[in-house]
Amino acid sequence: MKYFNFDENFLHTVLQEALKNGGEYADLFFEDTKINSIGYLDSGVDNTSLGNNYGVGLRIIVNKKTIYLYSNDTSNDSLINLAKSASSIVNDKKHIINGFIESHEKNHHPLHINPFDINFDEKIEMLSYLDKKAREVSDKIKQVNLRYMEKQRNILVCASNGILKEDSQTYVRLVMVSMASDGVNTQTASRTKGALDGYQVIRDINLDEMALETANSAIKMLNAKYPKSGKYPVVIDNAFGGVIFHEACGHALEATSVADNASVFCGRLGEKIASDVVTAVDDGTIQNAWGSYNIDDEGNEAQRTVLIENGILKSYLVDELGSLKMNQKVTGSARRENYKYPPTSRMRNTFIDKGNSSFEDLISQIEYGLYAKKMGGGSVDPATTDYNFAVSEGYIIEKGKITEPVRGATLIGRGGETLMNIEAVSSNLQLADGMCGSISGSVPTTVGQPAIRVKELTVGGR
Repeated sequence: MKYFNFDENFLHTVLQEALKNGGEYADLFFEDTKINSIGYLDSGVDNTSLGNNYGVGLRIIVNKKTIYLYSNDTSNDSLINLAKSASSIVNDKKHIINGFIESHEKNHHPLHINPFDINFDEKIEMLSYLDKKAREVSDKIKQVNLRYMEKQRNILVCASNGILKEDSQTYVRLVMVSMASDGVNTQTASRTKGALDGYQVIRDINLDEMALETANSAIKMLNAKYPKSGKYPVVIDNAFGGVIFHEACGHALEATSVADNASVFCGRLGEKIASDVVTAVDDGTIQNAWGSYNIDDEGNEAQRTVLIENGILKSYLVDELGSLKMNQKVTGSARRENYKYPPTSRMRNTFIDKGNSSFEDLISQIEYGLYAKKMGGGSVDPATTDYNFAVSEGYIIEKGKITEPVRGATLIGRGGETLMNIEAVSSNLQLADGMCGSISGSVPTTVGQPAIRVKELTVGGR
């Protein structure tokens, strides 16, 4: 073992103890994670934090239900006691566990520069430079809020199905928000960049471009008018535009919902759920992508999962518990924030795949519509896929041309209907990093898409 020092025979004994009174499956999840973050506000360091998550989670699945205990004490006695406590709740048929299968883990996500080796002053310099460049754009930029985060997460998974695997995951992310004000109106614009990689993430960013984009976007929206309310065509741009698919459709394809019949897509494999131009993928193997990894939090290898192909529903995202409930193969999608959470099926890098149209084609055929260049936050009912999303930067489309900027636009719809109403998909696929919350905590996920044209959406304005 590279990152942990446990005797394999002893780990096998702990799992035997956990399953001595029965159960369909058991696993141990060890974690040793260090996290460093810097907040930069009002042209100075606002806060810094350095933390560590260290502990173990023990899970038993019995009668398709979960028993989960965790501790930050990983001594032999503590692990045995944890197993005894969990098994004491079980009264089921005996389960024989498999011996551990020899595995040779491969690292598909090379760490180029360990962020913890970079001097603290260099990180502050970078944040200070971004702050300065954004403020130089205009005296209307009243505030710049920056956050830098680095995390190194070492995990070990051993399970009754024979899995014994380790992985090390290093994340770096930068978030920038510029606020503009003219004394009457206030607008903000944000950009982020994160990856499963080291400080190379920062070195690869064009800092001048990032600062200019956030500042100019916020200023541009200051005097923008409000769009008219109604139903009309909408072009949603690439990258973070994919947040609508992630929230309104992606969660409804996770076994977390599907296995409990809490999704509108239950029992619809092989059915048409989107227009012919839509192919959607969840891919945990993209090199160094923010939502990637070598193994998931159940020790299964990451994989590329085609969710929708030419409009046809092909797969769900399935973890071990979902597999038992649904009688379907796992997709390497089990994730958790840390050892205090049992894992569940979660998205990784989820996106609508590129199509054959050009961006110009999407715009040129619209008599009157909305171009949603940048998406903001929103809310979704996962049971119905009804959603409501803010457009942080939008423009009117008139007679096939992008014209004046608009602010305060809201997109209102239902995920299933929106999928069917996507009539054109461009080829400019781009991904964007974000954080996703669910019952197993908050995890790094990537959203994305090329620009898409939706035939008709309800647009809220003023």
